[in-house]
Amino acid sequence: MREAWLILPGVLAAALGGELFVRSTVGAAGRARVAPGIVAATVAAFATSSPELAVGLTAASRGQPEISLGDVLGSNVVNVGLVLAIAILMGGLVARRADLRRDIPPALAAPLLLALLGADGELARGDGVVLLLTFAGWFAVTVAQAARERSAIVGVLADRTAGSVLRDGILGLGLLILAGRLIVLAAGDFGDLFGWDVFVVGAVLVAVATSVPELATVVVARLRHHDEVSVGTILGSNIFNSLLIVGVVAVIAPIPVDGQEFGLAIVAGVVTMLLVIPWRSNRLPPPRGALLLAAYATYTWILVQSHGAG
Repeated sequence: MREAWLILPGVLAAALGGELFVRSTVGAAGRARVAPGIVAATVAAFATSSPELAVGLTAASRGQPEISLGDVLGSNVVNVGLVLAIAILMGGLVARRADLRRDIPPALAAPLLLALLGADGELARGDGVVLLLTFAGWFAVTVAQAARERSAIVGVLADRTAGSVLRDGILGLGLLILAGRLIVLAAGDFGDLFGWDVFVVGAVLVAVATSVPELATVVVARLRHHDEVSVGTILGSNIFNSLLIVGVVAVIAPIPVDGQEFGLAIVAGVVTMLLVIPWRSNRLPPPRGALLLAAYATYTWILVQSHGAG
């Protein structure tokens, strides 16, 4: 268990690196006079998914791509069932119907596409290419739509000075790379300690660790009453996770798929996404946050109890 202790500095590095990278990328977009809507739909979502990308690249290079798959699918559930639930419990959220129409369908379709591609027991390099091409199509459509909209995310997170943007970008990226290496190293020891296989380690432990930037962004946005930032960041991050990150990892190292674990994570991701859809208005009241937390807790318990043993 020599490397298990690395999880703590790994989480701290992910949290700080993610926050710095978010501020840097959003600030750079602001200085370049990119439309705030584009920043909200693309740059910020990618920035908060950067720890998952760092973990994915590290896991693939070490021949453990299953950690990345578990991390991505687990992070998608954490993002909605835990992070967004916390924001909703802080007095409820009001989501714009236009944002929901744009982001919920692809956020629901992405895990279903993963399920289809992984039905043969592996996400091969060709599957990775399909995911990346799908991501490119979504990205192009989102940029075209977002260019006609405005968002408050620059006011929430942007740092406009050139020196601060450069400094935060370099430090943030360095910390994220470090976090990826530390978390993957620690994950193996935790798997041995609890008797979990690598997918469950990624879905339970690594997923929470790499979702810290989303939590920081969503809480800050909620405290400043920018609800569209909270919802947009989470939905966009899930799309980046499922399409871009899994696509990149699969191209580097084909990912073995365990049908039961994989299927459970897909179902949990879809269920939590369905719970985000407003029933009668655009408001997500606190009881909806409680439902999301219950769904997240249930998924984690079932995964650990049924599939924790390697």
